Amino acid sequence: MIFLRLFWEFFKVGLFSIGGGMATLPFLYDLGERSGWFTMAEVADMLAVSESTPGPIGVNMATYVGFRCGGVPGGVVATLGLVAPSILVILLIALALEKFRDNRYVNGAFYTLRPASAALIAAAGWSVLVLVLKNGETYAASGRLADLLRWESLLVFAVLFGVINGIKAAKKLHPAVFLLLSAVAGIVLRLGSA
Repeated sequence: MIFLRLFWEFFKVGLFSIGGGMATLPFLYDLGERSGWFTMAEVADMLAVSESTPGPIGVNMATYVGFRCGGVPGGVVATLGLVAPSILVILLIALALEKFRDNRYVNGAFYTLRPASAALIAAAGWSVLVLVLKNGETYAASGRLADLLRWESLLVFAVLFGVINGIKAAKKLHPAVFLLLSAVAGIVLRLGSA
């Protein structure tokens, strides 16, 4: 039963998340709340891992959630569920595109999807930013406005941004080096605060 639900839930995510992996985030937040399979904080962790591994973000996240819920078969089923709508839509479009290639309504429909896709990606980015920087529990306990933001996270971001852009300007290193530097900094800071 879990495999059928994994396929169906990720099929819906794949069907409606137009615009790439970041556009899947609002759907994943909703899925996490409804299913209890993962928390919003775990979505941020999944996003970080998905960004640093090869492959599309949405596929990596579907595989991760599926694996957590149903092992290797669950990962395969969730991934297939996510990509199935794209495959079906591409096949249907390929069949019909030649006939409707110059139709102004079809061109208009594709043109109007751009702002919707941009809005989904912006909403996902905002959600991740709020999740990383907002410190609601500490603020609720103290009531001090200074406790609302995670200043250490903001400081780490500023330092890493400056260092990475400084190194990047001086040397043409592969982007994987910067991902590795950021991962090491995150691990060191996490271990230091534990």
